[in-house]
Amino acid sequence: MGRPLKYGFIAIGIIIIFMTVASLLGIQFFNATRYRDLITIENGDFAEDVAELNMSQIPVVDKDTASRLGSRKLGEMTELVSQFEIQNDYTQINYNGAPYRVTPLRYADPIKWLFNHQEGLPAYLTVDMVTQETNLVWLDSGMKYSPSEYFFRNIYRYIRFNYPTKIFETVSFEIDDSGTPYWIAPTISYRIGWWDGKDINGAVMVNAVTGESVWYPKEEVPQWVDQLYYADLLIAQLDDNGKFQHGYLNSIFGQKDVRRTTYGYNYMAINDDVYLYTGMSSVTADESNIGFVLVNCRTKETKFYTVPGATETSAMASAQGQVQHLNYTATFPLLLNVSDRPTYFISLKDNAGLVKMYAFVDVEQYQIVGTGQTIDEAKSNYRKALNLEDVELPEETESTEISGTVAAVADAVVSGSTCYYFTLEGDSHVYTAFIDVNERLPFMQPGTQLEFSYSEDGNVRSVTEIRSITTPSVPEAPAAAPEGSGTAAGSAVQPSEGAMS
Repeated sequence: MGRPLKYGFIAIGIIIIFMTVASLLGIQFFNATRYRDLITIENGDFAEDVAELNMSQIPVVDKDTASRLGSRKLGEMTELVSQFEIQNDYTQINYNGAPYRVTPLRYADPIKWLFNHQEGLPAYLTVDMVTQETNLVWLDSGMKYSPSEYFFRNIYRYIRFNYPTKIFETVSFEIDDSGTPYWIAPTISYRIGWWDGKDINGAVMVNAVTGESVWYPKEEVPQWVDQLYYADLLIAQLDDNGKFQHGYLNSIFGQKDVRRTTYGYNYMAINDDVYLYTGMSSVTADESNIGFVLVNCRTKETKFYTVPGATETSAMASAQGQVQHLNYTATFPLLLNVSDRPTYFISLKDNAGLVKMYAFVDVEQYQIVGTGQTIDEAKSNYRKALNLEDVELPEETESTEISGTVAAVADAVVSGSTCYYFTLEGDSHVYTAFIDVNERLPFMQPGTQLEFSYSEDGNVRSVTEIRSITTPSVPEAPAAAPEGSGTAAGSAVQPSEGAMS
């Protein structure tokens, strides 16, 4: 009995020594430079890198608002609300060039799972972050793999058994460009010592319907994936980079060039990627930023922008101060480019969590604030505060060429300008054309032949160019008859209109 006990203590001692050495290999004192280099930060040009958005493209939905919209939408589906709940993921993605939040359904409880798991989860939820339109997307075949499943279809258990040598931490829900639901499971690697310097080396992508899965190295992850690097990991690496600019001792004593992230972050949609945004401040200054960073959540490409100004919390307080009599609460800011100036965009909510107003706050001079009931009004007031001419960006629209015969036409005055409404034979759509599109529009009548281009915005088809307008010919009326003839006095003669191209 004595010898086995002795060997047992020796084994425990060896394990303790090994774990101690492994821990020492990864401590920051010896590896400050390696912690700093976990993320590479380049200097960027804000006006060049961040395009100015049209006001109709600004996302106004945060996760809290998306959750409220989703709950309301599910409540409308009486056949679902008793069986399913909404999983509170609301991952932010770019879907077909627009910012969305997406989240799956989940089983309400084990009994509901028992009765529904054979068919799977029937739908997922999408929230357009610009228009706030909320849709329940029904699937031809239900999702069989999710966190709310039990046994071997639970997504965490499923990837663990299929990839036993991989290290996982988070799993996020996304959809590809065709709307197919996937679970994105980033795989973890440790770049310092045995278990320090956490980073991402790839991702397992699991089709939520079929369970088909593939592991990709991080360089080969498909472009439609938006959330490979999760926010907590990026913030930790940014903090380490800012702390160890000149080594470990400087981070404690001299603190030269030492900086940290501010208390919060948000996401920005740039081109077809999602970027994490957060401010950077000096460790000795809590009320101002020295700049901010944008991190691509798929590639980890990171850029720092030197823009001294207010922290996000200071900007939120400034926006709330403009409407303090209404007791509205400010959301965490979104960083925008307004006239090549970094600007915080903030939604103001009432006690019920509903967005009531909007605010633009200048980053460099946070006392400059513009608020309004609409985004356009808030931007106009902000530009006035900056003494800038209020010029809207033109909408980028695609035009379609068409030709046809006018079936019916009417006109009305809209905003002081005459607008013509007309339909084409064999076409139920209504087209609109303002007088400045073509000077021959007042002569348009049923039977007129048109060749024109139009742009479509929802159900409205607006004429942008008329290339040819040909009015029907009318026989010339006889000259006025002598008095006493059978022709009525004062009868009008309609002129004949020719073709104009």
